[in-house]
Amino acid sequence: MVGSTNSLKQTALHARHAELGAKFAEFGGWEMPIEYKTGVLKEHAAVRQSVGIFDVGHLGKLVVRGEQAYEFLNATLTNDLGKIQPGKAQYTLLCDDATGGVVDDLIVYFKGHDHFLLVPNAANCAEVKHRLSAAAPEGVTITDHHETHAVLAVQGTKSDEVLEALGLPTGHGYMSFIEAPYEGADVIVCRTGYTGERGYELIVDNAVAARLWDAALKAGAAYDILPCGLGARDTLRTEMGYPLHGQDIGPEITPVQAGIGWAVGWGKPEFSGRSKLLAEREAGPKVRLRGLLAQGRGIPRPEMSVRLTRDLPIGQVTSGTFSPTLRKGIALALINSQIQDGAEVSVDIRGRQEIFVVTKPPFVRNDTKEA
Repeated sequence: MVGSTNSLKQTALHARHAELGAKFAEFGGWEMPIEYKTGVLKEHAAVRQSVGIFDVGHLGKLVVRGEQAYEFLNATLTNDLGKIQPGKAQYTLLCDDATGGVVDDLIVYFKGHDHFLLVPNAANCAEVKHRLSAAAPEGVTITDHHETHAVLAVQGTKSDEVLEALGLPTGHGYMSFIEAPYEGADVIVCRTGYTGERGYELIVDNAVAARLWDAALKAGAAYDILPCGLGARDTLRTEMGYPLHGQDIGPEITPVQAGIGWAVGWGKPEFSGRSKLLAEREAGPKVRLRGLLAQGRGIPRPEMSVRLTRDLPIGQVTSGTFSPTLRKGIALALINSQIQDGAEVSVDIRGRQEIFVVTKPPFVRNDTKEA
């Protein structure tokens, strides 16, 4: 485990963040940088306009191996592994079989039919490992690399230039990855990210992480690269409408309600939660996750009430923030499924009824997948 002076875990890059004057906070059991001296707004703008680098080493890393690894994972996770092949990554979900709720959302890296890497959320890594280990057939092993490997996210329009200066591969397709050597270690370079911009996530052994971080900042200096904290990560992902587990999806919120049924292989004969999710899709969910765009100056926050009129509550905000790009308040909210896009609703912001328009995310358009 990476050392810590308190009960929180720290990533291999913690000392670097402290040297850069980062503000820290707890996130998923880890002490993580929330912002640096530059502040969230400048960090956000760096990613949208040029390039930023994030430490997301708190994310889990589970290696699944065995002759039946492919069959086991495809019969457990929601998305269809048959749609991808080795060298590709896929967004998928682990749902509860009894309720259909989302135990976790994760990325699966397809290395081979007998070899997969799963990247779950920090707070849920142990639960994902527990559930998979309990269900795995004989010969399939799940090994936890959560605290031995780092994850760096280089995100923005100049991310290719930064990686090229490091001698790492670039230009491969969206949600694909290449393993490459770097200072005696293997680095997984995947064209994924949580910002909506072109970018890469680098998974590497902790022993190399700090040198890779330093080299990336040096290579990116020509493009005004900024180290970015989880504050900017949150504003960036909210502008794209990307859900956060524990707020927008979770054990009580299904993928049907969250509008991420595209991550479910509905034609598969088996996956955890299948019967519940099929029934909900057929009947139609009572609530849906929708976007809300402020018409005034109000900044929404999680758990604020959403109303159709002052006396008719229809749901609540799950994620809310100020959009640095739009200069307006934006939110994701779980509301009555009968409410249509374009409808005006109000959000109770500290006793004031602020007007918002129901909007289909993303709030900010881009062409990440095509670029």
